[in-house]
Amino acid sequence: MVGGAVRDLLIGEEPKDFDIATNATPEQVRSAFRRARIIGRRFQIVHVMIGSETLEVTTFRGALSHDTKKDAHGRVLHDNEFGSQAEDAARRDFTVNALYYDPASETIIDYHHGVADIKQKTLRMIGEPRARYREDPVRMLRAVRLAAKLGLTIDPAAAKPIREMAVLLENVPPARLFDEMLKLLTSGHAVKCITQLREAGLHHGLLPLLDVILEQPMGERFVMLALDSTDQRVRAGKPISPGFLFATLLWHEVLAQWERIRAGGERSIPALFTAMDEVLDSQAEKLAITRRIAGDIKDIWALQPRFEARAGKRPYALLEQQRFRAGYDFLLLRADSGEVPKELAAWWTDFIDADGEGRAAMLLPETADKKKRRRRRKPAGDTPPPTE
Repeated sequence: MVGGAVRDLLIGEEPKDFDIATNATPEQVRSAFRRARIIGRRFQIVHVMIGSETLEVTTFRGALSHDTKKDAHGRVLHDNEFGSQAEDAARRDFTVNALYYDPASETIIDYHHGVADIKQKTLRMIGEPRARYREDPVRMLRAVRLAAKLGLTIDPAAAKPIREMAVLLENVPPARLFDEMLKLLTSGHAVKCITQLREAGLHHGLLPLLDVILEQPMGERFVMLALDSTDQRVRAGKPISPGFLFATLLWHEVLAQWERIRAGGERSIPALFTAMDEVLDSQAEKLAITRRIAGDIKDIWALQPRFEARAGKRPYALLEQQRFRAGYDFLLLRADSGEVPKELAAWWTDFIDADGEGRAAMLLPETADKKKRRRRRKPAGDTPPPTE
């Protein structure tokens, strides 16, 4: 076993998964198991399926050669150089991740004093930090995530170059950047990670709209409430939704775009859908949000105006929506941040808990609700239509 699982066991945490390292090549690993497949372009690894479990098996990596394929900025593009265990340890990013556990002898193999760094609560880079960041700029994000998750202090030699080298993240493929950001935001320490991202100067350009959101007092409160809620769920072992999380991060930019489009004369609901598409398209330039997650995000956003309709059959129809619970939780966050009246969220909480007769008694008069919506839709300066 290698890497995070060994580290987590040492600090008393339960590993999420177990990675295996071997001197067997990917082809040899695949041929040894009935259900195994080779994945990866930059560096090949093997996924071995045993029952419902998937084990990630990597071949010991060797030292980079002079002809290793890199981009113009030094990022390694293709890396299937195999070597010894000691060479593999030298290729890993941080000392706390370069720990090996031999189950046969029940010993920990530590080439770079990772155990001592764990005891000293220090996150230290293996090798020269600037060169390692050029090889893989995502290591800058990983440093922030691991330091926050493990309660470590980033070694000054590794921390100093981050701010000036943050621009290298622009060369990372969007899909890989999205995966790393998702790990960071679902680590159970997202609030601390976001704070450290800003302190390290890494927030610029990661989520293209995050700076705009965090500069708005109400937007920052909304985002931090959402991240804190996510952290609590992760620590309690409860499931979380990436779609819900990214919906909260981008919501206030949607609000700004929605208001702008409505001011141009567009009707409210079409304006909302246009704003949703614009924000997600802008986001996709840097983060490759998967189609499924993007669909979840849009479903949550699209439900929000429907919570204002509290007459007739509309509340009952909303309760039947597949994403109702996520939309309701989103509404609660909006109320807690001061964006919508707390009375609206309280009404829906009571409506959910009420029985059939109680729900019917809570409904607003149909005519009053219709008049309220008509006044919201009517452009300023319009004269009322003539009566028939």
